This record gives sequence, structure tokens and C-alpha cells, in this order.
Amino acid sequence: MALVKSEKEIAILAEGGRRLAGIMRQVVEAVRPGVTTKELDTIAETLIISSGGTPSFKGYNAFGARIPYPASLCTSINDEVVHGIPSEKRVLQEGDIIGLDIGMKYEGLFTDMAVTVDAGYIDEASKKLIDTTRMALEKGIQAVRSGAHIGDIGEAVQACAEARGFGIVRELVGHGVGHAAHEDPEAPNFGKKGRGLKLLEGMVLALEPMVTAGKHQVFLAKDGWTWKTKDGSRAAHFEHTVAVTKNGARVLTE
Repeated sequence: MALVKSEKEIAILAEGGRRLAGIMRQVVEAVRPGVTTKELDTIAETLIISSGGTPSFKGYNAFGARIPYPASLCTSINDEVVHGIPSEKRVLQEGDIIGLDIGMKYEGLFTDMAVTVDAGYIDEASKKLIDTTRMALEKGIQAVRSGAHIGDIGEAVQACAEARGFGIVRELVGHGVGHAAHEDPEAPNFGKKGRGLKLLEGMVLALEPMVTAGKHQVFLAKDGWTWKTKDGSRAAHFEHTVAVTKNGARVLTE
């Protein structure tokens, strides 16, 4: 798979990303105490299909999982970092935070995005975690331009999160996207400026800071998909698909 996408491919990705962002907004509007994560997944899948796309997560098999991912949306609650599986038994409670991660194949090309939102009232610590993770993504995006390095992104994300007292997950990273749901190169949320692969105009990356309120260590739950914090602290996750240009990053999922 080519790391650099053509202008035509980026135009298709931008349209797919625009549609995906609209779907995400509608899923977020449905988040409230009393809703099940399965209900959110049903909304997401219905909207993806009606928009002319295909859910890129459903049936996806990677990371050594025993079973393909069974849903169209990842729903990660509180201490779940990413890849939480929707269920009729998971009912959102007042004070929960939930990471929503969604991917779509549109006209043969893939985009990916994530947000973390509250289910009703949340405490100030959770608000700060969410705000910091969103800010870390913004800092990572600002580091993207042709001629920069992957390490520039990682350093920007890590510095933002750690300066505010939070941890950065090491085991899970951002990635290339476009021809497949996950491609090279990896885009870690930690690193050193000037190190790693040099970015070229036309590369498309899914940048996705995963930030913890406590220590950064995580573990894989028994379901084979859900990653959780080892210390039980809350986690937040934000993601955008971006194209590399000579003047910076073009966000495709907005």
C-alpha cells in the first residue's frame, strides 16, 4: 500500500471523513445516562450505511484477537482506553465518560476518528482529562507538515499531556490510514522531535492520543479487544484522520 495518496484519493477521503464526522456528531447527541452502548452502535452502523459507507471495524481481525471485532463502533467507558465492545448490558450511568471510536470505508478508502464525551454530569478531574486529550490531539496536528518527522508529533502530544499531570499510553499508537483501516507508518503519542520517519506531502495519518488520569500502563481484557488502565484510572481518546501538506495538516474528519 502506498504511503502517499493521490489528490483524487485525498478528495475521496475528505468526503468520507466529512460524512463520518457528521455521523459521529449524531452518535454523540445520543449519549446520555440510561442508553446502552449497543444502542449507540446501532445508531452508528445505521448512519454509516445510509451515508453510502461500510463500517470498517465490524469483522476486523487484527492485534492477535481471538475473534473479529463484532461491532461498528468502539465504546470505551471510564478506565477502558480503546476498543470497548458495545453490549446491551452496558448501560451508561450519570458521571461516566465514554470514548467513541468509529471508522468507515467510503468509495474504497478508509477514515477513522474518535472523541471522548460525558454521560451527564462529570467531575472536574474528568473534564480536565477530556480537555487535555483533545488539546494533545490539536498539538499533534500542529506538528504535522511535509518534512517534519513522526517524532515531532509524538513529542508534541506527550509534552501536552504530561505537563498537565497525565499519562500517555505506549502500547497503542496512531497509524497510517486510507487504503486500509490500519497502515504504516505507526504514529506514537510519545517520542523525540527530529526522529522517526520523515513526513511526505500526501501521507494520510490517523492521529489518536490516548491519555490516562493515572499511570500510563494498560492491559488487554479477557474479551481480547478492550484495553484498560492497569491502575483503574480513567482514560480519554481523541482521533482525527489528517493529510500531510507542505503547509501543515489538513484535517479530513471534520
